[in-house]
Amino acid sequence: MKNNILIVDDIHPIFIERAEAAGYTCDYQPTIKTDEALAILNNYDGMVIRSKFQVSREVIDGAPNLRFICRAGAGMDNIDEEYAISRGITLINAPEGNSDAVGEHAIGLLLSLMNHINIGDAQIRAGSWQREANRGHELKGKTVGIIGYGHMGQSFARKLSGFGVQVIAYDKYKTGFSDAYAREVSMEEIVKHSEILSFHIPLTRETNGLVDDEYLFHFRKPIFLLNTSRGKVVKTSAVLNAIKQNKIIGAGLDVLEVEKFPALGEQPWFDELRQSNKVLLSPHVAGWTFDSYRKISEVMVEKLVSSELLSK
Repeated sequence: MKNNILIVDDIHPIFIERAEAAGYTCDYQPTIKTDEALAILNNYDGMVIRSKFQVSREVIDGAPNLRFICRAGAGMDNIDEEYAISRGITLINAPEGNSDAVGEHAIGLLLSLMNHINIGDAQIRAGSWQREANRGHELKGKTVGIIGYGHMGQSFARKLSGFGVQVIAYDKYKTGFSDAYAREVSMEEIVKHSEILSFHIPLTRETNGLVDDEYLFHFRKPIFLLNTSRGKVVKTSAVLNAIKQNKIIGAGLDVLEVEKFPALGEQPWFDELRQSNKVLLSPHVAGWTFDSYRKISEVMVEKLVSSELLSK
C-alpha cells in the first residue's frame, strides 16, 4: 500500500490537506496506542509522530515497509535514529516551526525571573505589598551564554538583540557560526563570563545529565539558568544545590527530568523544587503555541513533499 501515512498523534490539519494534495493517503489516529500501531504498521510506508510515541527498534522492525518518519517538532530523542537510518528510513523534523515560540518563551522566563514578576503577583493577590524584596535585575550589560546554536539557540539570540546584552555561544558540533546576534566561544569562556545560561541542545547519550554538580561548580559568576531543551539535560538536584550555594540566582525550567503527574510528584527533589521561590516552572510548553501548532505541520509537510519520497 504505497504512500500511506499513519498519524499517531495530534497535528494541524494543514499537514493532511497538503500531503493528500501531493498524492499521499493519511490515516489520522491520534489516540492510537503503541501496541495497536504495531499491529497495523506493516500497512504503511510513512508515519507522523510527536513526543508521546516512542519509535524503538521494535517498532521499526515491525514496520518493514516504513520509508520515512515525520516528527512534528524539533527533538528526535524518541526515535532510535541510528537504527532507523541503518534501515534506510528518512527522518524529517521541523525545528523551524517552533523556534520562535521557544525563543520568546525563554525571554519570558528570563524577564520573569530577573524581576520576580511571578512572586510579586502572588504576594499582591495574597494581600502583601513588598517593593524592596522584589527589586529586580536589568538585562542590559549582562553576558548571556547559549549552549547549542541551532534553530532554538539562534532564535533566542535574535530575541535578545534589542536588550543591549553580549551574547556568546558554544556548540560542540558546529564551528564558524558567529553572526550578528552571538559570538562563538569555547566552553571555558562560557563558564568564565556567563551571567545568564540557556540550554538549546538535543537529548543524546552525551547530553543526558550534562548539567550536574560538577558542571555548575566551575561557573565563575552567579547565573540565571534556563532550560527549554530537554529535561534530562539538567539534573534538578544539581540546580537546587547550586541555588543553595548562591551559584544560581534563579532558574527557569520548561522541562524536567520527569514530567507529568503522578510520577513528577514522586521524585525525591520535587518538594524542594516546588517550594523554591527561585525556580520558575512551565509544563513543557516553550515550543507549543497556537502559532507553532500550524507552522510545525507546514514545515514538516513542505519537507516531505519536496523530498521526492512519493512512490510513483
